[in-house]
Amino acid sequence: MKLIKAMIHWVRSLLEQDPFGNYLLIKRFAISVLGIVTYPRLAITNHLKVEGTEHLEGLPDNNVLFLSNHQTYFADVIAFYHIFSSVKWGFKNSIRFPVYLLAPRAKSYYIAASETMEKGGVLPKLFSYGGAIKVERSWRANGANVKRTVDKGAEDKVNSALQHGWVVSFPQGTTSPYAPIRKGTGFFIKKFQPIVIPVVINGFRRAFDKKGLFFKKRNTTLSVRFKPPVHIDYKASVEEIVKVIEREIEQEVIEDKNPPK
Repeated sequence: MKLIKAMIHWVRSLLEQDPFGNYLLIKRFAISVLGIVTYPRLAITNHLKVEGTEHLEGLPDNNVLFLSNHQTYFADVIAFYHIFSSVKWGFKNSIRFPVYLLAPRAKSYYIAASETMEKGGVLPKLFSYGGAIKVERSWRANGANVKRTVDKGAEDKVNSALQHGWVVSFPQGTTSPYAPIRKGTGFFIKKFQPIVIPVVINGFRRAFDKKGLFFKKRNTTLSVRFKPPVHIDYKASVEEIVKVIEREIEQEVIEDKNPPK
């Protein structure tokens, strides 16, 4: 009887899907392939310095939102996937032992612009299957500023991903430094009340091109620093929550009250 139950559990695990209909078995394979291809870029050609993974220990398996500044389209994301998988295997502040790619963390997601993920090529497809929550940006399209209606389906997509696992969001919605935080992130936090982990990254803009696919400078130190869960007053206004996010991911623009004459 125990053997039969074990076999049923094994079969179910093979057929398990995420909220977007992706099979977790195939998703793990996609993440492993991406990890194998990108590992040398992060750990050999460059050096990834990781801090604060102790703040990830003991987190629940779902309803955790990681908020980070953004420097490239893809390199930032894959760094998170390496770190999450390494932490799953019990390693701290390191991706030194890529054995974690044998069974990477699959219940991880990241919010991405649809136009970025739907471009041709194998790599965007792998990234998409690896956990992209594709949303239509209301303020930018095809490299130009636009004004269009908010993607009403984004709320349901983010909620589904949070209920299933961890979600990475780049709340500025752009790789430009010190860009304003989008109010949509504050709205999601206020409504879904996740555990919020601020993250500060650096060095990716120096090492890679904007897409994060080609080298600009080798032997660069890349850093990913996780901060403790931030206290959020869920009764606060969206604007107040946005200000907290801005400060925690260190993208707050501080005006000089005494500018030089």
